[in-house]
Amino acid sequence: MTKKGEKVRQFQYTAIDDATRVRAQKVYEKQTQANAINFVDHVVEKFPFRIREIRTDNVHDFQAKFHWHVEDLGIHHAYIKRGSPQLNGKVERSHRSDGQDFYQLLSDKGDVDFEAKLDEWERFYNFHRPHGAHNGKTSYEALREKR
Repeated sequence: MTKKGEKVRQFQYTAIDDATRVRAQKVYEKQTQANAINFVDHVVEKFPFRIREIRTDNVHDFQAKFHWHVEDLGIHHAYIKRGSPQLNGKVERSHRSDGQDFYQLLSDKGDVDFEAKLDEWERFYNFHRPHGAHNGKTSYEALREKR
């Protein structure tokens, strides 16, 4: 993404449900605890079910303020082991899909409403993209079967 001809670095936060692969994502210009808190509030509002636990990397944006905010929401917060991204494999795999199926296709001319495109991609991922883990069903089809 560009801003007045200059590249802007962005950080994608992603939450993905282990059982259904329903996910939410949002992009910020900085990795901060305030943005992580904003994101978790976004996820709680967006997911159509109660969240019992959130697992995160053990990095600065998920430390004390974030941790206690999540716990105050009645959600258990656990850290994955440092240097073990494979323990967060579903998120890592979904980021690979983002790179191959979303970011690679975006125009870098700055004329794209990035947030609208990201919302569109998220809806496609949840409602229309088949997942091998669900024998070709979408995340929301898997969710309906679990209810």
